[in-house]
Amino acid sequence: MRVISHRQSDAILGAMRQVALAGGHAISHADGASIAAAGRYLLRRPDLGDIGLLPAVEPPDLFAALKDHDLAEEAIKYLAIMVMVDGVLDPDKLTRVLAYARALDVEADYLTQMVEAASGHMAWAIADMTRKNFDSVISGPSDIHYPAVWIMPYTGDKADPALVARYEALAKLPDNSFGKAVWDFNKKNGYKFPGDPGALNAAFATPHDSTHVISGYDTSYRGEILVSTFTAAMHPYNPMAGHIMPVLFNGHLGVRFNAVATPAHDGLDPDEFWHAWARGRDMTTDIFAPGWQVWDWIERDLEELRRDWNVTPPGGGR
Repeated sequence: MRVISHRQSDAILGAMRQVALAGGHAISHADGASIAAAGRYLLRRPDLGDIGLLPAVEPPDLFAALKDHDLAEEAIKYLAIMVMVDGVLDPDKLTRVLAYARALDVEADYLTQMVEAASGHMAWAIADMTRKNFDSVISGPSDIHYPAVWIMPYTGDKADPALVARYEALAKLPDNSFGKAVWDFNKKNGYKFPGDPGALNAAFATPHDSTHVISGYDTSYRGEILVSTFTAAMHPYNPMAGHIMPVLFNGHLGVRFNAVATPAHDGLDPDEFWHAWARGRDMTTDIFAPGWQVWDWIERDLEELRRDWNVTPPGGGR
């Protein structure tokens, strides 16, 4: 991780506070918890006290503090999250974020998604998030026109009983093994193994389930937001546009994406969200990277694997 000075971290956190205050809003619990958690987990500021003492950082001030463009791009991500922490896509806050983005010369797909959604073009935003998520899963742009078909490839005569049996055999591994934990996770949640007609594509399901196991996050709306945030920090392809945006829209803003993903409100844990981001960033292995195979790791002790991959324990929840 790059070294960030206190001046730079204060500037980022101060700008996050200014976004929260946009349009005359008062600082909500989610605002305050998010700013404090971003400081503690991502900006290495465990000393951060009263967020009311943060400087009132305007766009030119943030530009002056952040000379590194990569750091500027990271800062705009944090500011963008502040638009949604209260469970709505707030237009005043979004306008303020766009002013910071222009000042820092940051353009990003996730900002376009937010603008289109706020402008009433939700169908376009959903389609773009879906495509960006799909491209992230396969780690590159695809010429596959129907991701919804790709995601369930084992229907009809495409069923693969031998593949199902390979996953079922994980039950025979020791209880402390990574492979047995993956088997337990699927059985606990009633998921079909790849190869079954009702199962999701192994190219998505197995890395996603493995990330749940490694991170320790469950399949509640809160847990899915956290595991997607962990994934976004771990896997660098479309992290915001393909992972964080869709899961926040679906599980926190209540936006329906499709017939399968039931929407919900208030799934965001404003402290653990930023912790999940830091945990995924600090992990030394990318489970969604091309070439990663669960079969290479199934016999390893789960806790040993977490130590080797620098996966720290999750928080205790809200």
